[in-house]
Amino acid sequence: MFDKARESDDLGWLELIGADLVEAEARREAIDAGRVSCTRPFDSWLRASGLWREHARRTGRRESLDRAAKCASEATRHTTTPDQTAAAAIESGEIHLLRFDLFGGPATLTAALADAQSLTAERPVTRAAAAALHARLCARRARLSGLPASLLDAAALLDAALHGAKVLPPVAADELRLDRAGLALEAGVARRDPRLLDQAGRDLRALVESASPDYRPLTRARALALAGAGLMALADLAGSDAARMQGRELFEAAADQFTPDHSPLDWIAVRLAEPGGDTPLLLLAEAEALGREPGLILGALARERRLAAEAVLAESTGDVEALTGLEAVIRRRLSAGTRTEPLDWAADQIGMAHLAMARGRLTGTEPRAVGLMLAEAIETAREWGAPALMRRAVLATPEVGA
Repeated sequence: MFDKARESDDLGWLELIGADLVEAEARREAIDAGRVSCTRPFDSWLRASGLWREHARRTGRRESLDRAAKCASEATRHTTTPDQTAAAAIESGEIHLLRFDLFGGPATLTAALADAQSLTAERPVTRAAAAALHARLCARRARLSGLPASLLDAAALLDAALHGAKVLPPVAADELRLDRAGLALEAGVARRDPRLLDQAGRDLRALVESASPDYRPLTRARALALAGAGLMALADLAGSDAARMQGRELFEAAADQFTPDHSPLDWIAVRLAEPGGDTPLLLLAEAEALGREPGLILGALARERRLAAEAVLAESTGDVEALTGLEAVIRRRLSAGTRTEPLDWAADQIGMAHLAMARGRLTGTEPRAVGLMLAEAIETAREWGAPALMRRAVLATPEVGA
């Protein structure tokens, strides 16, 4: 079965194998593409890029993302038609999009958008892929801006791209559906609009039903986690305990679809999507360990959530010494002399604020510089295009928490 799948443009079969096997497949394909005897070097290099990109998406490894970029560059060198040139540029754009998703950096998004807008494709499938890439890039830019008009424009682009996605591999169409549902969910929460949340729920239910756990466990898990987030948001709007319980059940169902080593970042994302305080400290520590690549957004979020949970635990037991020890660990990390990635630094600032406020409540003293820590963390997260981390800093602000 896998021998036939290896020759397909649809990489959905990769969901059945673990991250280590994805890496082995990527290495094999890249070696084959580099052989003098390779009869279709363009196709082989493009497939190798897609495999390395999937490995980076699951593990957050910069090295894999760089390997994908190198393979896409090799594919460009072997183009023989304008349509192949466009296909290689689309793959390069997908790599830029993933780099933004993993590590932030709006400049990466802007450059990829400029490239996507200048693409000219001949074949219908290449035109559909270009439209899908452009729509997904615009959706991310709209979510960063938060402007209602931008969100509506991005939703319209995703709708149009989905309309033309019939010629695309199923995995590409599913990415579009997930992005559209995520956009509707975020807009629904921001505007407290049950209709948008309900629309996202319908899209996700359809995706869950079509993504078999036997063939598409990762797509199913991502849809279940988004549906859980939507239900929790509806529960907050309606004050419904039943909806809140259903949301928790969806999160658990998403986590049960695969093991952490099968797709580390998908597992982290599912765990961090659960409402604050619901994820056990042990799981948060495991998520932090799996997301240890410097600068990784999910890794920074896991670290901040773990520190917040540690602060709550120490405060509940009146353990001032534990809080002081945790602060000392962060200070040593920040003053170690090695370069700290901006988002990791921001996560540590939020963590320090959690610990300082908890110690202040236990000792009856006023914590110092907490406002400055959180303000700088908010600004850093905003600059790097990490709204989830920015929200965590805002929620940690004493006035907001109160």
